[in-house]
Amino acid sequence: MGKGNVRLINQGLYVILDNGLVRLTILKPQGYLTGIKYGGMDNILDPNSNESNRGYWDLNWNLPGGHYRYQSYDHHLEIDNRYDIFCNDKLEISFRSTYDPSNKGTKLPLSIDIRSYILSTGVSGFHCYAIYERPAGSPAFDLVQTRMVFKLRRDKFHYMAITDEKQRVMPMPEDLLPGRGKQLIVPESVLLVNPINPDLKGEVDDKYQYSMNSKDGGVHGWIGSGPIIGFSVILPSHEFQNGGPTKQNLTVHTGPTCLAMFHGTHYIGDGVVAQFQEGEAWRKVFGPFFVYLNSTSNVSDAYNLWIDAKKQRLLEESTWPYEFVSSPYYLNAKERGSATGRLFVQERFVSESLIPAKNAYVGLSTARAEGAWQTESKDYQFWVQTDSNGNFTIKNVIPGVYGFHGWVPGFIGDYLDSALVTISEGSEIQLGNLTFVPLRDGPTIWEIGFPDRTAIGFYVPDVNPMYVNKLFVNSPEKFRQYGLWDRYTDAHPESDQTFTIGVSDPKKDWFFAHVDRRVADKYIPSTWTIKFLLNSIKNGIYKLRLSVASATRSDLQVYLNDMDQEHMVFQVMNLGAENAVCRHGIHGLYRLFSIDISSSLLSKGDNSMFLVQARGGDALCGILYDYLRLEAPASPAN
Repeated sequence: MGKGNVRLINQGLYVILDNGLVRLTILKPQGYLTGIKYGGMDNILDPNSNESNRGYWDLNWNLPGGHYRYQSYDHHLEIDNRYDIFCNDKLEISFRSTYDPSNKGTKLPLSIDIRSYILSTGVSGFHCYAIYERPAGSPAFDLVQTRMVFKLRRDKFHYMAITDEKQRVMPMPEDLLPGRGKQLIVPESVLLVNPINPDLKGEVDDKYQYSMNSKDGGVHGWIGSGPIIGFSVILPSHEFQNGGPTKQNLTVHTGPTCLAMFHGTHYIGDGVVAQFQEGEAWRKVFGPFFVYLNSTSNVSDAYNLWIDAKKQRLLEESTWPYEFVSSPYYLNAKERGSATGRLFVQERFVSESLIPAKNAYVGLSTARAEGAWQTESKDYQFWVQTDSNGNFTIKNVIPGVYGFHGWVPGFIGDYLDSALVTISEGSEIQLGNLTFVPLRDGPTIWEIGFPDRTAIGFYVPDVNPMYVNKLFVNSPEKFRQYGLWDRYTDAHPESDQTFTIGVSDPKKDWFFAHVDRRVADKYIPSTWTIKFLLNSIKNGIYKLRLSVASATRSDLQVYLNDMDQEHMVFQVMNLGAENAVCRHGIHGLYRLFSIDISSSLLSKGDNSMFLVQARGGDALCGILYDYLRLEAPASPAN
């Protein structure tokens, strides 16, 4: 049966959707996508994979606390209903799994409506989304990760593209197996020793090297050959992804695999897991996102498939929120609201006047604490970047009560407005002029780095030639290379880093990650020294602002002028679980520490501050500093 040029065909174990351009084959009753026919290719998906393992939704969940993981990746859902909805030359198909809280046991405590396939007349691709719902009375559980996965034909799709600069021929999946690949100390990292494509010999492959910030992503995919076909995942909005605009997600990896990530813990850790309490009701719509298919008969035009996919992304964004989605839980533009305003920064030691918050990130999140949007996972978030004058409009906000959050490059900390923002259907909320007052006591004595919530402004070494990924040679993202933690020892084989204020250059002399130093076959604690001169001492409390871009299993201690208990001014143990060092990241979960330093600990003349990575024996622990500033005591007038 069908409407317009969209047909639905029931064929034994399968249901087929066909609009004349794209033909989708779906296995009943679970809703697995087993085939995509397009552009002269009978099946874009990998026919060598099990039918349940080609195109599917999955999720990772725990009992509370993560101690008992009954089903690590549960995409074998018990589907109890299927619905076909025709509307305006579009076909939307729904596979539903209904949870009954009265049934005890270890079944996933979610009702899931997988609306994975919306096929439209004349459209070269298909939309996918899902609705997750917890009925009242459901038992407690933790939602760790959920996504949709596409596994493409390994004999056809070898070239991936995630940005204009990050594109390459990828290894074959066989290259990751013993004999062709050698697993390194990071399980996901494999050195290609005898790859099928000899041009890749000596390179390292790791899926985390292709991670992207939510704010920087939006389209990624593969280009196949014989025939030349592009397969792109387009996210027209990030409102349904967890962790806000700086959350990093996987995109593509050797397989060839293409991901649509909605909810995960990568580069944050368990703090971003959505923890549901006993009886807590909840509902969220993940998506829709768009799978875009394009093709060319001219091999010289293959790159243009990527250019075309970027244009399609802009088109999808311009039509968000979509009007054609049938679920009443997905709200169109008329059912949403907006918030408009202007953000300033008040920093008296930078300017006597208010400073327009240029290129700041501002957003609405249900998080109620400064910076807590980074670990908010249950609800929607809506973020934009301000213009050069600090103006912003946040459009298409789902009705609700939100905190107004923000952060401004060049200034430390997070902004949270004291008033909540209530969005209702059709509302246009005027927030007026808002003022962010970053933490500050007194004038700057010295500073290291630039506060942008990353370690990108510090020294990132060249990769050891034994572990290169050629894509990131001479790249602004050279931090994506494998094994950079050991390059610290190569740079400082005999003693730890010393940084002298007014002499040293952060881009050359401050290693981007505070890691253990390797001595023989052991990793030992490392102590970084900051040397600075004080011409005079003012009685009172000095303040060290220490902002951290990421941390993993780190024991950080800070001392002034001597390394004994009396001179210790700060200590934090087992900080962080982001794994940014081993997963080739430059940031993770942002933190800001304000540390009191008594003037009695300082000396007129030469001083030394010691930053100690006190945890030894861990090659992959580390702290990525964002920015450090020492402030003099505040004067009474301030």
